[in-house]
Amino acid sequence: MTPPFVIREGAGPIVATAIHDGHVLRDEGLACTGLDEATRLREEDPYTARLAAVAPTTLVAALSRFEVDLNRPRDGAIYRCADDAWGLDVWRQPPSDAHLAGALAAYDAFYAELERVLRDRIRRHGRVVVLDIHSYNHRRDGADGPAADPAQNPEINLGTGTLDRARWGALVDRFSADLVAASPASHRLDLRENVKFRGGWMSTWIHQTFPESACALAIEFKKTFMDEWTGVLDERRHGELRAALAATLPGLEESLAA
Repeated sequence: MTPPFVIREGAGPIVATAIHDGHVLRDEGLACTGLDEATRLREEDPYTARLAAVAPTTLVAALSRFEVDLNRPRDGAIYRCADDAWGLDVWRQPPSDAHLAGALAAYDAFYAELERVLRDRIRRHGRVVVLDIHSYNHRRDGADGPAADPAQNPEINLGTGTLDRARWGALVDRFSADLVAASPASHRLDLRENVKFRGGWMSTWIHQTFPESACALAIEFKKTFMDEWTGVLDERRHGELRAALAATLPGLEESLAA
């Protein structure tokens, strides 16, 4: 049976997560879902685990967000109706209570492990940064339709809506500057803060649980590195983003040590 998430633990105070990278539905979920695989994949965050892999410690979801959404509060982590999921009819028939309980058990296990991993790194290093990595769609009018207005859809949206700017502002600014400075030669990365997203529940939970010692940066990459309708990856563009993200790690460590 596929584990609900995979943890890779390494040295240092930087942790990265890809909590919407997963695509797995358990057997009953597959039997009950009203969505085809392509639709599910389009609303998931494929290839974000590869971006997260620049960090020495990673937590990557294997279960689909349509099984359980780790970026929502526990009482809203299972999509019950279309209003919970961008108007999509998630269930052809309701899953059993036992299935839902299993999904919430995976949710609880994830947050227990996230807390353990962060407490361990805080004990060793004093402070920690979590790179909460996501991606988002910008061609919702169809594969041949127009892209969303770039003015409201930056290539990289940095969500900092729940962090303490007085405590973490210098780190945020250094991270943003380093990421843009590592732009590929082909174009300067368009990074803006809190334009499209302000960060989800996991970032909120981290800041509530570790208000003085953990900084979560919710990083949403616009799906310019892939075709969001076919799922085909642009290896060159994705590699450029990964290299730019990796280039921010030394500055993050310096900011944490300051």
